[in-house]
Amino acid sequence: MAGRPRGIDDSVILRATAEVIGRVGPAGLTLGAVAEEVGLVPGTLVQRFGSKHGLLVALARQSAQDADELHRRSAEGHPFPLAALTALLVTSMAPLGTPESFANHLAFLCMDLTDPQLHEHALAIHRSRGTAVRALLIQAVGEGELRAGTDTAALTGTIQAITAGAGLTWALDRRGTLPQRLREAVDAVLLPHRPSRSDASTDTEDS
Repeated sequence: MAGRPRGIDDSVILRATAEVIGRVGPAGLTLGAVAEEVGLVPGTLVQRFGSKHGLLVALARQSAQDADELHRRSAEGHPFPLAALTALLVTSMAPLGTPESFANHLAFLCMDLTDPQLHEHALAIHRSRGTAVRALLIQAVGEGELRAGTDTAALTGTIQAITAGAGLTWALDRRGTLPQRLREAVDAVLLPHRPSRSDASTDTEDS
């Protein structure tokens, strides 16, 4: 079987790599498995990426480059900022929809924490998501969905942490679906920052 060096775009190969990681984890990932997924031979992937590590770095780099656009698209089409925020978080965790895929992608994250090249791109994705989350929180304050004076920087950090924690807890106890658990966790974090009825009454009297 002859390889087709430029017949399949790198982006297709990288998407297939992410899918294979979701099924078997980074330890089980091989160039052969990815090549079979996209109809190439392993030698073609060696030509393009050099090694398994090179393929993983390319995937991490592409994910970081796509992060801003992914977060923007995830939040589109929602009339209220907090609904857009929840949609963004749910979409960002969509590839982890089963406990097995969560475990496998978590194993990849563990590699991100120890490999300098991978860490650079993982941090970029984390920061991109944080920027998107904070922008929506600021918008929510401006539109009255959150109380005036809410510390959006601190709340962004809490939401980032609770998102990761909710995923891990769900993968352990397996209650409901991951999107459900994320919504529950985010709603609980946001509740103390939402305007109360008395706040609304005061605003009406002041106006």
